[in-house]
Amino acid sequence: MSDTVDEASAEYTTPSGITLERFYGPGAEGAAGRDTREKTAAAAIGNAGEGPYTRGVHSDMYRSRLWTMRQYAGFGTASETNKRFRFLLEQGQTGLSTAFDLPTQIGHDADAKAASGEVGRVGVHIGSIDDMRTLFSGIPLGDVSTSMTINATAPVLLALYAAVAEEQGAKPAMLRGTVQNDILKEYLARGTYIFPVEHGMRLATDVIEYSVRHYPKWNPISISGYHIREAGSDAVQEVAFTLGNAEAYIDAALARGLSIDDFAPRLAFFFGCHNHFLEEIAKFRAARRLWNRIVTERYGAKDPRSGKLRFHTQTCGSTLTSRQPLNNVMRVSLQAMAAVLGGTQSLHTNAFDEALALPTEESAELALRTQQILAHETGVPDTVDPVAGSYAIEALTDEIETRAWKTLEKVREMGGMIPAIAKGWAQNEIQQSAYRYQKDIEAGRRKIVGVNSYEIDGAVERAGERETLKVSPGLEREQKKRLASFRRKRDGAAAEEAVGRLAKAAGSKENLFPLVGDAVKRGATTGEICDALRGVFGEYHGS
Repeated sequence: MSDTVDEASAEYTTPSGITLERFYGPGAEGAAGRDTREKTAAAAIGNAGEGPYTRGVHSDMYRSRLWTMRQYAGFGTASETNKRFRFLLEQGQTGLSTAFDLPTQIGHDADAKAASGEVGRVGVHIGSIDDMRTLFSGIPLGDVSTSMTINATAPVLLALYAAVAEEQGAKPAMLRGTVQNDILKEYLARGTYIFPVEHGMRLATDVIEYSVRHYPKWNPISISGYHIREAGSDAVQEVAFTLGNAEAYIDAALARGLSIDDFAPRLAFFFGCHNHFLEEIAKFRAARRLWNRIVTERYGAKDPRSGKLRFHTQTCGSTLTSRQPLNNVMRVSLQAMAAVLGGTQSLHTNAFDEALALPTEESAELALRTQQILAHETGVPDTVDPVAGSYAIEALTDEIETRAWKTLEKVREMGGMIPAIAKGWAQNEIQQSAYRYQKDIEAGRRKIVGVNSYEIDGAVERAGERETLKVSPGLEREQKKRLASFRRKRDGAAAEEAVGRLAKAAGSKENLFPLVGDAVKRGATTGEICDALRGVFGEYHGS
């Protein structure tokens, strides 16, 4: 296969459609390139730790503290996932990240008809406070930072986590971590919603309001571009729609009587890192600059911490291939490097076999080792923002900022992200982007090694022979038995009474989080709490 490229006809564009010049910098003229000397002046870029935070949110970045290595894990029962958590911590992981199964995400107990066949499949099942105790058995919640990827049922899972932490003796002010709690991206891109939009927003805002007042070190929301990107958006749309969602949450919190500086420093973000190395680095830098601009100019924040966009990054699962899966090791390594050069605060690196199944212990360890090698052997973290001043990087940063701002202005013209989602406009934009990208792959305009180039006969069959993690159907039966045993031992009347109080309050404007917390402590299950709220709010079934 020839690697020769016809420069006269080839289009050098990023996945976002940004045309790349042949070169950037001094001497670049017209079609040959672009002279970006003015844009790369030190005054224009700024300093790390200072607004507009193009170069990073901390003055020393990784010299004083490495990013948190937070590998996403969860499958089967709480006991099984607890073993994986302990293994990863023993291997040097510095933070926990919890994957929940679909029944937990959409508020069904293990014995619900809708949960059949899904318990423990794509994450751990948590139906009660007993499950949460088991999940974190032997792990001191006052010392560890925990991320929970949960949205529609975020109030329930955070309440369970806080209750177990309290049992361990950890005070609320000691809790560190993040609950995703970004319900808007579920309607926009992912689909694990339960309630109509206005009620989903109400619960998300309840968590933000309560956390700001009682959990000062906890991030009450992680506004997620990752799932928007995984749904097929390009980098510009990922940034614009994520920040548009952020504006909706800010407006909701302000309507509760909070000031911007009360909660903006605790807002966290979550982005994907795709394959285009230069565009992804520039995307993170542009997102920081845009966030600072929004918070200070649009909302009048005075606290410098409010303008610091702090984000977690995950290498993009959608870029992994089932053909020649070992190639995914290189994809993940380069995406991780781009995330670090872009200034991420924490990072998950996908395992190479995740296009086939949940990661094995061996592949999960290799994914963690990828971060550790990047941190300790490459020298990349030793200097702050080493790509600053690169003519290409700075030009791409400016271009992504400009394009994302224009998209965000379109969203605002519609009245914000909630109307943009309700009209289907934002979803259509993502679908069109996904379609264009797939057509480029099918036409060979974008090369995917092992898929549409450098293919090997029989690669699919060999990938199917690779040993992968298998979740036993017996785990679902075990979980049902645990649930039945828990119900027999609890005070059923107390649990029912607490759920009744929650349902009654759901018809008012009262913050529901304390009532959810009381219900889980009295033995109410995830499904019982969500069913009670379904009875008041109804369910959302898409448009």
